[in-house]
Amino acid sequence: MRPAPSTFRPALRAAAQRRFASTSTEAAQKKAQDALGAAQRGAEKAWAQTQKLMGPLGERFGSLLGAYRQPLTYNLSVAREVLKQIYIAERARAPASLAQVSSAYSTLFARARSPAYWRELLRSGEWARVGVYAVEAYGIYKIGEIVGRRSLVGYTVRD
Repeated sequence: MRPAPSTFRPALRAAAQRRFASTSTEAAQKKAQDALGAAQRGAEKAWAQTQKLMGPLGERFGSLLGAYRQPLTYNLSVAREVLKQIYIAERARAPASLAQVSSAYSTLFARARSPAYWRELLRSGEWARVGVYAVEAYGIYKIGEIVGRRSLVGYTVRD
């Protein structure tokens, strides 16, 4: 037996109108301020450790940075905090041993040399996913090249 539609609809409307936000804006702003404070404290601590480790050479390098020192350390600490959160959210783990790393690469190279693997890849339709991974790897490589050259196109040639 089905419930009467007139009694069921108001309950559905009330459930649909309920706000499902887990935090309010004030709480989110406080959380952001706390994260900012933690990043700044981390940057200050990292800078102090760098100065202690590098000694006079580190202080000389820091003076060469001049006004860029504070924004640079801040941006590096923010990047570190973001990467740490990603690492935790993705449940990433570093390889426990060198054997795991060598096993992963040997499997990769064995598959790349195997014609049967490539036939199965084409047959199953997984070639598109592998192609996307290849384009991502190539893009990361090219970004590294651009950063290394400090130029978007080619190397700077002085005549």
